[in-house]
Amino acid sequence: MTKPLLTYAEVGATQQEPMPSGYGHVVRDVPIGSGRAAFERAADGLLHWRMHREAGFRVVRADERAAEGGDVILRFYGMTVPCRVVYMLDEENRQGFGYGTLPGHPERGEEAFIVLLTADGEVRFQIRAFSRPATLLTRLGGPFARLAQHYATNRYVKAMRALAQNTD
Repeated sequence: MTKPLLTYAEVGATQQEPMPSGYGHVVRDVPIGSGRAAFERAADGLLHWRMHREAGFRVVRADERAAEGGDVILRFYGMTVPCRVVYMLDEENRQGFGYGTLPGHPERGEEAFIVLLTADGEVRFQIRAFSRPATLLTRLGGPFARLAQHYATNRYVKAMRALAQNTD
């Protein structure tokens, strides 16, 4: 069975500066904890889809752990959000992935989630995204679609802080 094609051309562009023009951009870089243990908890939560679950997304289908080429289907407030992991970051002090939109997603573009352990021991969470409406509904929704993205981004940050600081 052939996998569906991504709905945008600039695959991997969340890794570049500047991100592609013609899209709305999101860039967040926030502290979420400190120390190696917090970094490892946050990275594990991100890579095993717990961040999405904690942020209110239902993970309908995904590999147990994010992997390049793997598809994930999320649901959020009745919306189906199909994506494909287009790259992984797997470094000692930097973990994460970028995923891109598939047919059926209300937007076209890419979003990256990165957990970083700085030289001074601070754990940071970075989100980089570019997107534009993919459906008539999201085009008509204009400012409301951007508000929904901002809302989801804030929920991701809150979830990652909780994952980094959870010592259970």
